[in-house]
Amino acid sequence: MATFEYRARDKTGETREGVIEAGFQEGAVDTIQQAGLVIISIQEKSKSFFDRIQIGGRVKQKDIVIFSRQISTLFEAQIPVVQALKTLVAETHKKTLQHIISQILDDINGGLSLSQAIGKYPNVFSPFYINLVRSGEESGKLKDVFTYLADYTERSYYITSKARNAMIYPAVILFTFVVVLILMMTIVIPRLATIFTETGQTLPFYTQAILDMSSFLQHWGLLVLFFLIIAGVMAVRWVKTAEGRLFIDRLQIRTPVIGSLFQKLYMARMTDNLRTLIVGGIPILRALDITGDVVGNEVYKQAIVSAAESVKAGNTISSAFERVPEIPMLVTGMIRVGETSGRLDFILESVARFYQREVDSTVDNLVALIEPILILFLGGGVAILVSSIMIPLYNLVGSF
Repeated sequence: MATFEYRARDKTGETREGVIEAGFQEGAVDTIQQAGLVIISIQEKSKSFFDRIQIGGRVKQKDIVIFSRQISTLFEAQIPVVQALKTLVAETHKKTLQHIISQILDDINGGLSLSQAIGKYPNVFSPFYINLVRSGEESGKLKDVFTYLADYTERSYYITSKARNAMIYPAVILFTFVVVLILMMTIVIPRLATIFTETGQTLPFYTQAILDMSSFLQHWGLLVLFFLIIAGVMAVRWVKTAEGRLFIDRLQIRTPVIGSLFQKLYMARMTDNLRTLIVGGIPILRALDITGDVVGNEVYKQAIVSAAESVKAGNTISSAFERVPEIPMLVTGMIRVGETSGRLDFILESVARFYQREVDSTVDNLVALIEPILILFLGGGVAILVSSIMIPLYNLVGSF
C-alpha cells in the first residue's frame, strides 16, 4: 500500500494535515472526502530506503500465474476492470506486485487502456501477454483472453518448474561431491603423501597421479580458481552476445538425452503460444513475431522469423519450418494439415498437448534415471580415490 500526505479543511474551515495509506491516490481521495474533509493538497509520501528495495524486487513467474488466475476469476464474476484491480491491490501481499498493480490502476483511471498500462512493465509482462490483452480489448473478449492467459501461465509455470526441479537434485549432489573432493585433495591426501615419501615406498601409477594432482592443487589451486573465475566471467559476457546465445541454444537442443527434453519443451511452448494468439484474434504475422520473442531459444526464434517472412511472401508456415532440422517432421506435418484444413488453431492445440505430455514423460524418466546414474558415477569416483590411497597404506602396514 502507498502512503499519502495530505492537507485538508474540515467543516469549520480549520486546516488539517495527516497521512493515509491506500493502494492508489484515488482511493486516498475518496477516503478523505468521506471523512467530510475538503482536500487542499495530496501527494504520495517518499518511500524509505527499505521500501524502495522491496518495490524494486523481482516479480516471480508464480506471482504472474496467481495474478492471471485471480483477475480471470474476477472477470468471470462480471466485475469491472477498475474494481477488479482495486480488489487485487487489497489482496496482494507481495510488495512489488502490489505496487505495480496500483500503478496500473492509476494509469487506467488516467485514461490508459489495460494493455497500455501493463505494457509499461515489459520485465514483468511478456510481449505475448501484453499483445494478447490488447487483442482482447479490441475484440471485446477480455474475459476470455484472461481465461486463456490464466491457463497458459499455469501450464508454462508447471512445465518450467518440473524441468528445473528435475535438475536440482543432481546439481546439489555433484556440487557436494566436488567440494568433498577438493577438501580431500588439499587437506587429507597431502598428509598421507608425507607418509609415503618418508617410507620411500614404490607407489602404483594411479596413486602417484592422485598425489601429483593434490600437490598441483595445493601449490596452484588459487591461481586455477582465479583463472576459472576470469574464464567464467568472460563466458557469461560472451553468452549474452547474439553469437553466444545462438551457440548455447543450439548446443542445448543437440545435447544427447537432455537435448530431446529441451526440444520437446520448446515445441510445446511454441505451438501453445501460437495457438493461444491465433485464438485470441491476433493476425498470423503478428502472432509469429510475438511467438518468436517469447519462445526462449534463438534457433527456434530464427525459424519462426523465417516462417513470418515466408508467410509475407505468400508461402506457408510449414514450408518455412521444413528448412529447420531442429523442428520435428511431426510438427511440420501437423501444421501443414492445419493450414490445408483451415483448422490451424485446433491442430496447434493437439500438438501442444502432445508435447506437454512428452515433456512430463521425459522428465519423469530422467528423474528415475538420474539417481542410479549418480550412484554409479559417485561410487566410481569414491572407489578410485579410496583404492588409490588404501592399497598403498595396506601394503605399507603389511611390510612391517
